[in-house]
Amino acid sequence: MSDHRKPPCRGPYGGEGRQADGTDCSDPAVFEVTRHNKPPLLVCPVHLGPSLLMAGGVLWPPVIHLIGRVPDLRP
Repeated sequence: MSDHRKPPCRGPYGGEGRQADGTDCSDPAVFEVTRHNKPPLLVCPVHLGPSLLMAGGVLWPPVIHLIGRVPDLRP
């Protein structure tokens, strides 16, 4: 599957609607973080750690699901 079909990263804050401006990056989401009374937060590997600390409604201990693969870093 190519990266353009994967959902985009929404980290680290996980804003929804009008609050989503500036909260996403161009990388594909690889992890899904479960949140209380909010939709799951889809994040890339770079934003996984910050999203656990800064996103609203993240459960503790966190519930994280792998939803994609990290792109191959070999040249």
